[in-house]
Amino acid sequence: MPSRLTRRGYRWTAAAVVLAIVLYVAAIRNDFYQLTSPATLTWHVALRKAYSLVAFGTLAYLVRRALVERGSRPLARATVLGLALYSGAIEAGQYLAGSTEGIGWNAFDVACGIVGGALGTADLAWRRAISLKRARDRASLRR
Repeated sequence: MPSRLTRRGYRWTAAAVVLAIVLYVAAIRNDFYQLTSPATLTWHVALRKAYSLVAFGTLAYLVRRALVERGSRPLARATVLGLALYSGAIEAGQYLAGSTEGIGWNAFDVACGIVGGALGTADLAWRRAISLKRARDRASLRR
């Protein structure tokens, strides 16, 4: 199927692009980190990781919706891979901005991007499970 964006597709794509830019800029700015999760908080790192899961999940949902409008398949794999690459780009940007996180934290942050990507596509698995259950129920009624 040819890739053709509808008006709704442009909206989903624009929303995904804008959010990706905002999240990227926020992620590489230390002053934003200090504002949203100051080091004086006991659980500031856990709080930041929770933010990232929500942010990546939200971005993944927008990306998936944009892909749906383009007629792309397979959605879940493309979305999760895209979020993993995006998360890696954030880690590279943070490194270039002077971050001193070690490779372990970088890997964990990319894993958060992968999990967020999976969360943003979880409704696909849920819908598929419901659809399969309905098909089994209809088949059992026919017997």
